[in-house]
Amino acid sequence: MAAPTNDKEDFPWWLAAVVLIGLYFGWQVASDELYLQVLTTLSKGIKTTIFVTIVSFTLASLLGLLLAVGAGSKWLVIRQVTRFYVEVVRGVPIIVLLLYVAFAMAPALVEFRNWAGEFLGLDPIRTRQFPLIWRAIIALMIAYSAFISEVFRAGLQSVDVGQIEAAKSLGLNPWQTFRLVVFPQAIRTIMPPLGNDFVALVKDSSLVSVLGVLDVTQLGKVIAAGNFRYFETYNVVALIYLTMTIGLSLLLRRFERHLRDKEKLE
Repeated sequence: MAAPTNDKEDFPWWLAAVVLIGLYFGWQVASDELYLQVLTTLSKGIKTTIFVTIVSFTLASLLGLLLAVGAGSKWLVIRQVTRFYVEVVRGVPIIVLLLYVAFAMAPALVEFRNWAGEFLGLDPIRTRQFPLIWRAIIALMIAYSAFISEVFRAGLQSVDVGQIEAAKSLGLNPWQTFRLVVFPQAIRTIMPPLGNDFVALVKDSSLVSVLGVLDVTQLGKVIAAGNFRYFETYNVVALIYLTMTIGLSLLLRRFERHLRDKEKLE
């Protein structure tokens, strides 16, 4: 017997299990002083995690869009440079990229800034004045821009060539064609995988803890090292990440369903 393909016929038992587990740990937090203390401390790291995720994703999306446009350029050099960037960045583990940006690229950027500052009359700065949180954001931006560029590239290529030819026949320049014709149609294809990348970035933001950035993971490590209650501490850490990622995933599924319904009406 074939499994049902309609989402409405398939009751999300996995979600019910997650909710029950969440309620259990929520009760533990409310009734256990240790859990409550851990959650109170970790709440400071939630703001950092959200800030790093949103800023990194926004910058990565802008850079990814530029890379996707470059990949479709009529100039061979631009296409090859874009492909070189994407392939190299995608081939490097994110944690390695974090360490490289933080301890190799950041000092180089500071040195370049001081060199340029001599001509502008600016006082020199030291590498330690370059905040670790911004080093982490730059690294995540670089890493995810390569993946997001492929999402944008696939979405832009999904637009029928006839639409572009029609725009040209109406006298629209390339920028107007992209802004008024190509991108509005491509965004429907782009949004679902782009949302998945955002959820993935929420999880990968935990890697910034290797730089000592006080996000949820790093604060969890500090708390566990102080009270030696690893089970309770990392239960709360896992619950926080699950709440954020599953909540976002459900919102994205609802949004995708809305897009499908809108397409049917059109």
